[in-house]
Parts: sequence; structure tokens; C-alpha cells
Amino acid sequence: MTLLDDHEGDLTKGLERLARRAKFAEMMGQASRGESVMIDTKSTVVSPQPRLAGVVYRVWTGARWAEAATSDLSGRDLEATVARLESELGRAGGSEPPPGESTTTRATWTTPTRRSLEELGREGTIRLGKEVRGWATAVPGIVETQVRLSWQDEERLYANSAGARCLQQTVRTHVIAVPIAMENGRPAFDFLSRGGVGGLERVPGLEEPEVRKAAESSRELLHAKAPPTGELEVLLDDTVAGLLAHESFGHGTEADQFVRDRSYLKPLVGQVVAPPFLSISDDGAFPGGWGSIYCDDEGHPGQKTRLIDHGRFVGALHDRESAAVLGAKATGSTRRSNFLSRAFVRMTNTYVEPGDRTLEELIAEVKQGVLLEHGSSGIEDPLGGQMQLKVRKGHKIEHGRLTDLVGSMALSGRVLDFLRATKGVGRSNGIEIESGFCGKGHSDYLPVGTGGVPVLSRAIVGPA
Repeated sequence: MTLLDDHEGDLTKGLERLARRAKFAEMMGQASRGESVMIDTKSTVVSPQPRLAGVVYRVWTGARWAEAATSDLSGRDLEATVARLESELGRAGGSEPPPGESTTTRATWTTPTRRSLEELGREGTIRLGKEVRGWATAVPGIVETQVRLSWQDEERLYANSAGARCLQQTVRTHVIAVPIAMENGRPAFDFLSRGGVGGLERVPGLEEPEVRKAAESSRELLHAKAPPTGELEVLLDDTVAGLLAHESFGHGTEADQFVRDRSYLKPLVGQVVAPPFLSISDDGAFPGGWGSIYCDDEGHPGQKTRLIDHGRFVGALHDRESAAVLGAKATGSTRRSNFLSRAFVRMTNTYVEPGDRTLEELIAEVKQGVLLEHGSSGIEDPLGGQMQLKVRKGHKIEHGRLTDLVGSMALSGRVLDFLRATKGVGRSNGIEIESGFCGKGHSDYLPVGTGGVPVLSRAIVGPA
């Protein structure tokens, strides 16, 4: 894709005009395209992603930020957008410098792909989807399997009046298969979801054994027992631990919430919030991670930020403004869902760092509890400190042994209570980042990754 290369001259001229009037000016140009293929028994639906292209300019007026956006990358509307901000600068009366440090990063990044869905083409993608569907429906008891394969190719160009220029091309690939089992008119399903920055080489598990395993799990859920209820010892698998990381130290550590006094974590910076064997990080530079970015939308390179370090809450996620207010540094966490949306402090890939316990050791420590497996969703209250995690299935743990398979359930409670009750953290041969999407409130959805290792604690559980 070269759309932003083709229009960079016009976009830069607009930035230079604004820089002559403003104490600081920046722009973020975006162009994206993609396609998804959905396959089930009755149909094959190809859905091209609407092509998105545009630019947003932001200026510091001396008292506040002002911005304007347009989908015109070179014509009359681009001229009018720049003129509108020039007029805004002419009316501004402030003389303060812009908050925080202005990046001067200059770099170009391109996602390497060894096997992309775009190169595979529509017919090749359809063949692959039907092959995946065939693997699942070959499992006895599976009456239907829905398969969705999708890719997105996105360019973002950031530049500012301090000399920064960051051009990144990011390719994301995602595959989901949902095998549906049926018995006596009653359905049950599990799913396989994989995604990452890159081509199909970043979609681990897209092979027949893994797809059949998901289908067999759907069939087994037909006979799952009701989950236990009440306050119990809970052991989270890798996927649920990832949801824990996201929901416990996710939005609550986005420091624009600190500035607005909208996070229960603000007064806890520097304090011990968990045992010394628990650490949580957010890493925008995680290789191939679904939520990875080369640089954020203020031009700061993607990077790893330790949030909890051996039990102590040591850091938050910052843009330049929150960093200036709170005496910190920007963490490469400023993200816009697109050029028409606001820039917010956002997560990238959030995960629990590996500990030193085996899964077997953690199970053996539980007298009466439950293993929560295959996380599906979560919510948190960044002001009140509550969270809820939902999973597709689990197993009871009785006297240190896994016993009955149980159906979907939810874990809920206060984040700090859960963290302080943590009794162990599992080992890992390598963190696997799960793919998901997250909004700021109820909008501005962005790709985010979660991951982790088994975590043993105590919480309230019940049917989802």
C-alpha cells in the first residue's frame, strides 16, 4: 500500500502551514483496507472492509489542543481543514508551551509476512476456510462450524513540527472457528480464535489437531455439569489470566483516567498490591502480538511498560499530557481508533509475567476449587475497582485433582482482593497473546492483546 506515500507532500504542506502559526503542530494520516470471509453450511460471504483514508491535524493554541480531520488527502477539503485550524490559532490567546515532550522519532516500519491472506486471494482463502470447517465437522456430533478469516492492511503516518516522521504499515490476520455440537435439540459450542501482526505464520494453532480439539471441546460441553457457586479457590488458565491482566490493570492504569480522578489505582502508585511473585506488563513492542504497534499516534515507539513489578504497582500508561501532569514519561500508549476519533491512552498487549510454579503444582495446592478455562470476555470498573471475567468452561478441583467438567461461568469481585489473595503464578515456555478488541467506554474500539500464565487465587464464581 502506498496511498500515504503518494499524498505525503500535500499532508506535509498543511503541517508546515500550521507550524508557522502554532507553538506545536502534528498530524496523523491513515489508510486501511482489508477483507473477511465467513463460511458455514449455507453460505460463503466475502466482505471487503470499507477503504478508510484521511488525516487529522492537531495544534497547541497556547492554552489548549485543537484538531480537525478530513478524508480528503490532497484537495479542497484538505485546504479548508488546515484553514479552519489557522483561524482557530488566530483567535487563541494563550502563551503556554504544549504539555509534555514532543517526540523527534524518525523511522519507517513494515510488517513482514511470509504467508498473507491477501496473497492467498479470495479463492485460496475460501479453500482454506472450507478446509478448517471440514476438520471440525469431521468430529462426530458437530452439526455446524462457522469459520471467519480476515486481514487488514493499515498505514499510519505521523509527523510533527519538532521533526518527527513515523510511517508504519501494519498487517493483522485473524481466524476464528466455532464448532457447534447438538444433542437432543440442545446446542453447545467452544471456539478457536487466533490472530496477530503478520500473516498466517502469526496464527498459531491453525492446523487440524487444534481445530479438532476445539470441536471435541464443543461436543464435551454437551455433558458439562453446572459450575460451582460461591467464594472458592480459583485457578485461571493462560487465557483467563490474560483477561485478568487486561481487566485488573487495564483501563485503571490508563493515566488520562488519573488526571480526571477516574481511577481507583491513582493513590496506589508505589504501593504493594500483590504478592512478590506477581508481575503484570503492557507491551506494545511484543513481537507479532495482536495489539502490537510500531509507534503510537503521538510518535512514541511501542514499548514495554511494567505495571506491577513483583507485587508493587510501579507504573501507568501515559500520553504526553498525563506524563507532564504526573511527572512521568510517555509510554507509547496514545492511540486513535481512526483519524476521526480522539487520541486516548490505551492498552496494547497486557499480560501476566511468568512465575516459577508448574500447573500441576498449582492444582495440587487446591482442596476445593475450580479451574477456569478459555476466557471469552471481561469487564471492569476503573473507578470502583470491580471486575468480572467470563469463561467457556472449567473443571472442578477436589483435593488436588481435576474432576468434573463444568460449563460456562463468571468470576467476579474486587481487583485488589483478588491480587492480594494470589497464592501462585505458573511457568511458561513463552507467552501467547490472545486477540481481542477494547473500547474506551462504549466506542473507539482497537485491537488489543492479552496473555499470561496460570494464576491461583480466590474469588466468587457462578454461572455466566
